[in-house]
Amino acid sequence: MRFHISHLACLAAIVGAVFGAAPPVAAHQMTHVVFPGQSIQRAVDAAEPGDTVLLTPGTYRESVKVSTPGITLSGMGRETVIEPAGKKAGNLCAEAGNGICVMGTKDHDVEGVTVASLTVTGFTGSGVFAMATDGLTVRNVTAVKNGVWGIAQERSVRSVLRGNTARDNGDAGLFLANTVKEEAGATDTRGTVVAHNRLEGNRIGITVRRLRNLTVAGNHLTGNCAGVFVVGDENKPRAGALTVRDNSLVKNNKSCPKTARLDALQGSGIVLTGAEDTLVTRNRVIGNVGASPLSGGIVLFKSFVGTTSERNRIADNTLEGNAPADIVNTDAGKDNTFEHNVCQASRPAGMC
Repeated sequence: MRFHISHLACLAAIVGAVFGAAPPVAAHQMTHVVFPGQSIQRAVDAAEPGDTVLLTPGTYRESVKVSTPGITLSGMGRETVIEPAGKKAGNLCAEAGNGICVMGTKDHDVEGVTVASLTVTGFTGSGVFAMATDGLTVRNVTAVKNGVWGIAQERSVRSVLRGNTARDNGDAGLFLANTVKEEAGATDTRGTVVAHNRLEGNRIGITVRRLRNLTVAGNHLTGNCAGVFVVGDENKPRAGALTVRDNSLVKNNKSCPKTARLDALQGSGIVLTGAEDTLVTRNRVIGNVGASPLSGGIVLFKSFVGTTSERNRIADNTLEGNAPADIVNTDAGKDNTFEHNVCQASRPAGMC
């Protein structure tokens, strides 16, 4: 259903509850209201830049592909639930096993899309997957029990992932990468922000892979096998030049078996592997305990292709009760510094 916003007086309270007070909108902007049993994809395909597709509470069984710039796809909170269709849905998003896909093209990013205030659960791939986006916002989304990633993006810039919950997903709750299927150097995200999300019970809470120039701040991570991974390799430019600050990483002690790409995981707070020029500061890292080679509060680890971590600064963090130590440096990289951290034990000694 399509309505002019000026004619939606009966939905004013609903829209206000979802979006808060908002400035007046241009006359051409439209809200497409979808009810359970109706097609989200049909409403998205009808939307034009600046429009909103508003999903009322209930369960929707489909995968949705968004490629129109500047549209908002929003539910009305966790009670708006998107699950896999019982039959083949017939779009590329569904064929990849994903719930919501925001997709640009090889030559052109899709700009200014927002996904907000809904739950996406039970997909064999990712709950929300984005590729080739510019200025994507994903906020207040709950991604639960998806087979690979909760919320994921690649080849994307200037994103904001804020206030989301990713729980019990097969790999990372939040996954950000340059590209997954090709070997390539780290890309500049042009200031992507990952902030105030809650990550619980995933294999890894947040993975940042082969990226530069972004901030991971104010997130709460608990019950994962590992909290935050910053991952680089031998490709150029190197991964790094980013900030991990003001996060809370508590008891990420779930046990996950070894995979073809990564050792067994348990009890890792923040891990830097093959990264450079990264600032890790003002994090609270408590009770991360395990026997993996990557276990510990804050860990510097040579990448699995032999690339060392260099010129990283670990400063002003509070660490307690992590094992085998609060700070672990098994990396032979140069010019990594450890300053003003409050901790009890390090390997090697002398970093607390």
